[in-house]
Amino acid sequence: MSWDNDPLWRLRHALAGVALALLASVPLAALAGRWLGDLFGDSYGLRVALYVALLAYVIAGAVLLFTRVAQHETRALSPARVLRWLASLWLWPLLLLGRRRG
Repeated sequence: MSWDNDPLWRLRHALAGVALALLASVPLAALAGRWLGDLFGDSYGLRVALYVALLAYVIAGAVLLFTRVAQHETRALSPARVLRWLASLWLWPLLLLGRRRG
């Protein structure tokens, strides 16, 4: 069996990078939701709503970035690449704006 013909094998670096970045984003979204919730209202319901909204935002960014970038991601996974995926998940609207202007 040739691994080169398997589409998942070719996307393994991107899959691993986005999965680890999403995993790291869960506690970051919880911390940001708590901080923003305390800042704007000190309500448990508000903190939960912000946490869910932040998770939805990050998941939407993960799907969008994966569909646009995955086929070009061929370098082996490293801590620096995971941090780059993590930053990209949180800043994906800026990346899209920059791409449209360029």
